[in-house]
Formats: sequence, structure tokens, C-alpha cells
Amino acid sequence: MKQRTLSADERVDWLRLARTPGVGPVTFAQLISRFHGATEALDALPRLARRGGRVDPMRIVSRSLAEGEIDAVERLGGRLFCACEPGFPTRLTTLDPPPPVITILGPLDPEAEWPCAMVGARSASAVGIRFAGDLARELGARGCVIVSGLARGVDGAAHAGALQTGTIAVVGGGVDQIYPREHEALHREIAATGLIVSEMPVGYRATARDFPRRNRLISGLSLGVVVVEAAERSGSLITARLAAEQGREVMAVPGSPLDPRAKGVNRLLRDGAALIENADDVMDVLRGASLSGLRAPSLFDYEDEPPRSEAIEEEADRIREQIAELLSPSPVSRDELSRITGAPIQAVSAALVELELAERCEVAPGGLVRAAYPEPD
Repeated sequence: MKQRTLSADERVDWLRLARTPGVGPVTFAQLISRFHGATEALDALPRLARRGGRVDPMRIVSRSLAEGEIDAVERLGGRLFCACEPGFPTRLTTLDPPPPVITILGPLDPEAEWPCAMVGARSASAVGIRFAGDLARELGARGCVIVSGLARGVDGAAHAGALQTGTIAVVGGGVDQIYPREHEALHREIAATGLIVSEMPVGYRATARDFPRRNRLISGLSLGVVVVEAAERSGSLITARLAAEQGREVMAVPGSPLDPRAKGVNRLLRDGAALIENADDVMDVLRGASLSGLRAPSLFDYEDEPPRSEAIEEEADRIREQIAELLSPSPVSRDELSRITGAPIQAVSAALVELELAERCEVAPGGLVRAAYPEPD
């Protein structure tokens, strides 16, 4: 990511592009790389969407709505950062791609030296809740800042245990949205002494599809992730998988084989996660963690436009509908689409940008793509 200061107008346009339906983080990164700025990308959106097969007009977020969001964040006492701006958390810039925009609320510095995520079951056992709270408290005393998702169970216990030493809550909705409602007091205390982080607009209420994006930021803000109780199909395992993909450390607290809430963590241990029994174990892992060499440079990192010859444009035209037919609800990688179509990855990426702007596909961070279907009313 090439850091730079945006003018007021550029900042508004960056936010407009990030909030426009159909522009996910990957497509946002592609557009910024291709057009060298949000203003130019906004001008190109209608043309690219039509190329992707869109019939109805592109619903680009208005300048007044973007300015209203910036004003709303300031009224809350929060701060909004675009991914290229000074002040955007350094660890999030290592994600490929980073979230285009984040909002933070609270006084805590997100550049903590020892950030450690702690996640686990919402329906945690009494033992799991006590262990999470005690571990967070002990890690805080050793200089760690605890990162979690403000959910019921393990998340809430971890935040509560770290209130005195520093905790970061990453939420699926806007930073002003309290979920679950029983965490209203906890949300208020973290906003006053810690940090609440979101990539969604102020006032936005989270839906189920927003939580994987939240989980990506939980692991992204951290050097490592500790999982305390997680069933086989737990969202905490998604956070652990994302952490491994991001080059973060994955740690797990072993549980009884008789408890279904231990199935997921015990599988993580079989797969090579570090076994955690106390705060010393966590610190040993974190001391060996490093953010250097976590990833290859993303599209954001290049000053010059990647090759986009006329031949690439023609190839994107040729394969666009073939790619659309290949997509299904099950995700597939861009590399696989390139292999099947025989087209270079640049042409596949160009076609996917246009298909996502036409709301015909969804491109997730990590390069997985699936068909987009209308959500039920």
C-alpha cells in the first residue's frame, strides 16, 4: 500500500467507491490499481457494469451520502480512515486486499505491540468463560491488547477480562450498533477506554454475511489468534483459518473429547495449532511471530498500472460469459477459472470486476469467486 494523504474531495470519492453496491474489497483494489484513484474509477463504473451485463443503472453512492457518513463519524467522536491514509492500522495494510475504509471509536492506539485475538463459542461452558476471562486478564498484565468480536460467550469474557489493560472489539455492524443487546454496557466501556473497529458505515445493522468480513479484521489486527471452545462448524474456526492464510499464529485451548464445543479446537490442535494452557504459552508463540514476509505485494502496492493491453480487454470480452456460466454457489479460485478458460489471470480479473459490478458474482478476499444470487425478501 502506497501511503498518501487524500484531499477532502478525494476522500469523499474514496468512500463513495467503497460504499457502492457491487464494489467489494477485491474489486475496489482492482479499480484503484487500474484507474490510479477513486474519482477516475467512479467515472468508469457505469461503463464497466454495462460490459458485465448490467441493465439497470449503476447505483453509485452520492457525494451527499458519503459526506453525511463522515459527519456522522465525527459527531460520534470516531475516526474514519481510508486504506491509503496515514493512521490506517499497519497490520490491516498487510491483508490482501486491506479493507478500503475502516471506522474506529475509542482512545486506544490500534498499533499495540502485542495484539492477540481471542475467540470461541457463543454458547461457551462456564469453564470456558472463566478460562477466557482469566487468560485475557493475564495477557493484559503482560502487555497484550486483546482483540475479539464482542459476541456472547468467549468474546465477551475476553473483552471483560482485558478492560483494564486494553481491548479492541471488531464488530459486524457500524461502530454505534450494539449487538448483542446484553453487551450494551461492555460496548460503552470499550468505546470509552479501548477501541471499536468496523469496516461498515455508522448506523449499519449487521447480517449473517457480514461476520466473515469482521472475522478477517479480528485476525488481521492481531499477531495471533487463540481459540477457546469451538464446535465443528463454528465461526471461530473461520477466524482461525483466516489467521493461517494471513500468516498469523493459530493457537487453541484443548477441551474434553466429550464436549461438542471442544471438537473444533481439538481438530485445530491435530492440524498443527499451538497448544495453549496458560498466558506463558501464548507469549512464547507471540514472541516468535512476525509480520515480515506475510504476503506477496497486493495490487495496492504498485505505483504503475499493471499490464492492460488491448489484447487483455479483448480476452476479457471473450471469456466473460463463459466465466459467468462456470460460477455457482460454491466458491472457485480465480486461478482455476484461468486454467479452465485458458485465459491469463489479468483477463480473468478484468472480467470478474465487470461481473461483480453487474451484481452477477461475488469476489471474496483471497481470490475465491461465486455466483451472486438475489437475497430472499
